[in-house]
Amino acid sequence: MIAKVTFGGELFLRSEKEKVGYKGPLFAALPGDLIISKIRVGQGSFCIIGDDLDQVAVSPEYPVYTLDTQRIDPGYLVLVLRAQEFLIQLVGSASGNTTKRRIRPSFFESLRIPLPPLSKQQAIVASYHATLGRAEELEREADEIETKATAAFETALGFDPPKPLPDHPVFVASFNDLDRWSHEGILRRMVEGNVLRASPYPMVQLRDVIADLENGWSPKCYNRPAEDGEWGVLKLGAVSFGTFDQRQNKALPDHFQSRRDLEVKTGQVLISRANITRLVGAVALVGATRGKLMLCDKIFRVVLFDSSPIDSAFLTEVMRIRDVRRQIETNVTGTSPTMKNISKPALMSLRFPLPPIGEQTTLTETLATARTMAADLRKQAKAARSTAWTDFEDAVYAGSRDAAARVHSERNVNRV
Repeated sequence: MIAKVTFGGELFLRSEKEKVGYKGPLFAALPGDLIISKIRVGQGSFCIIGDDLDQVAVSPEYPVYTLDTQRIDPGYLVLVLRAQEFLIQLVGSASGNTTKRRIRPSFFESLRIPLPPLSKQQAIVASYHATLGRAEELEREADEIETKATAAFETALGFDPPKPLPDHPVFVASFNDLDRWSHEGILRRMVEGNVLRASPYPMVQLRDVIADLENGWSPKCYNRPAEDGEWGVLKLGAVSFGTFDQRQNKALPDHFQSRRDLEVKTGQVLISRANITRLVGAVALVGATRGKLMLCDKIFRVVLFDSSPIDSAFLTEVMRIRDVRRQIETNVTGTSPTMKNISKPALMSLRFPLPPIGEQTTLTETLATARTMAADLRKQAKAARSTAWTDFEDAVYAGSRDAAARVHSERNVNRV
């Protein structure tokens, strides 16, 4: 029994428990049938039943259509129903009717679509998917570049590459090996944990190379970001995903006095002290910042020595390596699964190899170059996806657009 069809066209079925107590008529939908949501079809809630499902039961909210595959290719139909020209017919322009209004099946059935010969439809769909395939290749290449660069960084510090994942989903371990039973990071540490060989560099603790970790202030703020000229307080999301996001802040109310000593500045390193386990200890280097953004009490700011033996960019990268992540996740505390913590002493005791400053710079610049290459490939992939859709709509609607332009031109001539 159908549960829902997402706006992206993914079909979800009800569990056995969810089916209990359902009342109302049901209709059958077979593999290859088109089903649409009366109220959400304009937002993309429709799909063609896959061959992996023998039969799906649908409520009256999901009309069912059997395709004449001698005239229309299913893949072509799915794409053409998402085309802007069709959606304008279905729900009106952006300034017109809401996309949430109920669509009568008879109205949906009355709409017109371009229908080239079947072979042409199939060629259009094949070209579309070929371009998407190229985008996927570019993204895989980007992932591979980043993965290799990260592995090279760790190997240079003296860590063996991670062991490959087993080809079966089960492993056996002694209870004594499980240092923190029920900890969500156990499996990851046992499978992914690095093995440190004889590092070419001395091992240090974080406390050896930084002066302090200081955290901020979390007054009750407005539930909106700070506007230009306003002071704001950072949220955890400003550092959670490895890059500094200044948009993740809340505006400081006027009755609070701002604290300039807590204002974050370009070049500073920020570390989250609370979050879900995999995001505790997330680190970000502050790049461009609007100013007037203060540190919150759930984020640490690194205070470097005046003559620091560690580069900010290197510190940011070394905090992300698997061995340091293992140390962080071993030391998280808290009973809530959605809000774990790590203490300042636990962070200050983290151990890692420390190359000379010049080599730190070389290693981080190599990583940055690889990430720039990967970002460029992902940009190309995004452009390819956009091109795939534009080419599809042009191939399908170019003729009708040209005809409409000719009619418009003729009317203008007649007016003259």
